[in-house]
Amino acid sequence: MKINSNSSPTLRNFFGENQSLIEASSTGRLDVMGGIADYSGSMVLQMPIKQKATVLIGHRGYNQLHIKTLDMSVNNELFIDLEELPKDYKEANEYLKQIEGGDWAAYVVGCVLAFTKEKHLKLGGLDILVQSEVPFGKGVSSSAAIEVATLKALGELFSVEFIGTELPILAQKAENLVVGAPCGLMDQLASYFGQDNYLLPILCQPDKVYSAIKIPENLYFVGIDSGIRHAVSGASYGEVRTAASMGFSIIAQKNGVAKHDLKSNQHHHLPYSGFLSNISPSQYESKYAKSLDSMYGKDFLNDFGVVTDTLANIKPDTYYNIKACTQHPIYENHRVRFFIEMLKGLSGTNYQDILPLMGELMYQSHQSYNKCGLGNEFTDMIVEIAYSKGTNSGVYGAKITGGGSGGTVCLMVHGEKGLISAKEILKLYQKQTKQESLVFFQ
Repeated sequence: MKINSNSSPTLRNFFGENQSLIEASSTGRLDVMGGIADYSGSMVLQMPIKQKATVLIGHRGYNQLHIKTLDMSVNNELFIDLEELPKDYKEANEYLKQIEGGDWAAYVVGCVLAFTKEKHLKLGGLDILVQSEVPFGKGVSSSAAIEVATLKALGELFSVEFIGTELPILAQKAENLVVGAPCGLMDQLASYFGQDNYLLPILCQPDKVYSAIKIPENLYFVGIDSGIRHAVSGASYGEVRTAASMGFSIIAQKNGVAKHDLKSNQHHHLPYSGFLSNISPSQYESKYAKSLDSMYGKDFLNDFGVVTDTLANIKPDTYYNIKACTQHPIYENHRVRFFIEMLKGLSGTNYQDILPLMGELMYQSHQSYNKCGLGNEFTDMIVEIAYSKGTNSGVYGAKITGGGSGGTVCLMVHGEKGLISAKEILKLYQKQTKQESLVFFQ
């Protein structure tokens, strides 16, 4: 959307007077089912939240990126000389680490760099102003909201059309290679394609987006902030992803795949098309479960050598919980598919029979996160309070979301009674933990 910098004092102060600007927005998302299984090819189910990120961009006379965020009190503005900014993704990652404020700016700079490289453009100087309502570190995809909004604004400013899932893929590239966070594609796809009052099914192999599913009347998915900061760039998320990739390598080699074939970027020839989630739970239990053991990275490197995941980082002295991390996406894909089919079949006459089954799938997903090592005592507390409330209070399910290790818990509730109960759960959690400034997503 085109606007003029004179439309507000804030814009005029940052961009100057009478500048033509492009404004674009994108929402955060609530992970209803699927979560970390995205990088293993699972089906996931996502819902946009009301909170959104907004990015405004205009041309700049100097060959600089001038970036400011309105959401931070310190180090919230910086200038980057485009002649100094490395064009290589890895070098750009290292460059931004050395700049004060480069950590948050990397989400924007990464999008500019990916847009420039992949679309073969020379952009020139830009003024970029970021304002986000999506709280950072809550597991509701604040980073993807900023990335998608930035790329939407860049596309409009330079009259570039994105085809299909091209924009979310560029956003993921920015986060993986410039920010340095090994996230899957789920967040960016959900932020770009999400629709109000609909759930979005995505098959992450890598980016098949299905028709959105209308949320049935009186059914609500709400998020309760645990107050514990979540980050997909943190060690535990990366270790779980790496352990899952190690599990697939063991399974592939058990099926006769040579190590040098696992190094190839062509995964379609691999067993299960290269995705753990394509293994059925019954096949996993009968053929592979006994072959998977926890081990140190150095032992895996010695015995199995390689993985297909280019974002996996095998640390020799780290002990990896390979079995639980491999099992999670296999069962999660199964849970999500059942959840979706039951959701489609919900009606006013059968919800009392179906919703408890859907809720049980959410509780199973939560416990599976814990087995992988991505649980947290505070998110567990919210889930336990929800479970104790029970279906008679309109609360049917609860699970940790996104990358785990804190962040937000997703609740599935029914009717006005369920919404009231969800708010009571938040208040009880606040009372028990003495945390005041928590967020309630609906």
